[in-house]
Amino acid sequence: MEIRFQNSPAEVKNMDTQLLRNNFLIQKLMTDDVITLMYSHYDRVIIGGVKPVSKTVSLANENELRAEYFLQRREMGIINVGGDGQIIADGQTFSVNKLDCLYLGKGTKSVSFKSADQNKTACFYILSAPAHQAYPTTLLKKENTISNTVGSLETSNHRTIYKYIHAEGIQSAQLVMGLTILEKGSVWNTMPAHTHTRRMEAYFYFDVPEDQVVFHLMGEPQQTRHIVVQNHEAVISPPWSIHSGCGTSNYGFIWGMAGENYTYTDMDAVSINALR
Repeated sequence: MEIRFQNSPAEVKNMDTQLLRNNFLIQKLMTDDVITLMYSHYDRVIIGGVKPVSKTVSLANENELRAEYFLQRREMGIINVGGDGQIIADGQTFSVNKLDCLYLGKGTKSVSFKSADQNKTACFYILSAPAHQAYPTTLLKKENTISNTVGSLETSNHRTIYKYIHAEGIQSAQLVMGLTILEKGSVWNTMPAHTHTRRMEAYFYFDVPEDQVVFHLMGEPQQTRHIVVQNHEAVISPPWSIHSGCGTSNYGFIWGMAGENYTYTDMDAVSINALR
């Protein structure tokens, strides 16, 4: 498991392209038959991915956690962005198909992942955060989520937001998690932009065509930077940073937060004309 520490706004504004990518971009999350994990010191979240192809892949304990098992003091949200799959948690099997979400509460001892068809493999995106309270393991199908469509084709941001783990959905100790899908002809996400110093956030991009990219915007509103992101890559967003993006095609992305509060709507808006 890779470990990354925090960076201050003063440090980030002096970073070149490669330093920005080294500190905030997470690549190769979907590697055949392994679990890839990155521990961030922004609110101590763990960002990961698992692509089970030829075998069932189990979640091992990590020495850095100093725990008896991975979720002894943690919770986890998992969203599948690939083919049909299964997650086995403490002996119970859950069918988790594309854009379904499984929440695992604090105290879940064993977790493993498998694909229903190795020719159409599942790709499970993982976000985990420390938990002070145990909540029940819960599966939520995409069709049962709370969703709303916002934006317009005229402003290139016509998109549907699906909420999974939040105050009115799956209950958790601090994780907030969902996804956004842009309509054809729309390429902008989260614009107008915002920050929320109470919570960090991570974006995981999916369904980005092979020959296309997303220009992910980050940094303080008056010190913006960009990272070029490809399919199945994630970006860490510090609490003080905007998080937005513009693609060369439409795409989807999973957003996930952890931190001081649990309020999805708690954000500090930044007007478009104020960005620099």
